[in-house]
Amino acid sequence: MRAAKFTFARIKYTSGDWDTDQRMPANVLNSLLEYTTIPLEPEEKIIELSSPDIFKYPFCYLSGHKLVQFNQQEAANFKAFVKNGGFVFVDDCNHDIDGLFARSFETQMASLFGAGALKKIPNNHPLYNAFFKFEKGPPTTSFELNGWGDDLVHDYLKAIIINGRIGVLYSNKDYGCEWDYDFRNKRFLAEDNTKFAVNIVLYAMGVNA
Repeated sequence: MRAAKFTFARIKYTSGDWDTDQRMPANVLNSLLEYTTIPLEPEEKIIELSSPDIFKYPFCYLSGHKLVQFNQQEAANFKAFVKNGGFVFVDDCNHDIDGLFARSFETQMASLFGAGALKKIPNNHPLYNAFFKFEKGPPTTSFELNGWGDDLVHDYLKAIIINGRIGVLYSNKDYGCEWDYDFRNKRFLAEDNTKFAVNIVLYAMGVNA
């Protein structure tokens, strides 16, 4: 499961809405270009979860607002991808009325990996020092309370750990919306809020800072 260049691969699944935050991947890729020297594919790739093509990419992104209910082939591919060293960054867009994305995704993970497999990771996890340093753990966003989910600010992320490394990184913080702007507008920010995306990608790729 190796690629010559890093590809931002977005997972397309049959339930819910998978095509959220459409400017975000280009913004993240721009940050990787700006801060790192890893070779990059310049555009995101949409990958059907039911397709064997998913196994070509070590990093995948999955998001949405609505129901997550994998069909049989999607479930088999997701589990095999993670078990074989793949990394999936899952971000809850958190604009749903009843927390449907979060509840349904967490149910899917329990079904595939066992109850309790999705656990809080400590805020001193290597993820938070993979490139930039985030001493307080996951950075906050301005979107986390915009929905009607659990009305809590989460000071942690959750993950499924496979062989001592994160296989599924799960966020309720809506980073996708936070990073969903034209990369040329970063000059108006006091601090580049996509720096945490750089950490996620480099950790996923096993690149040492």
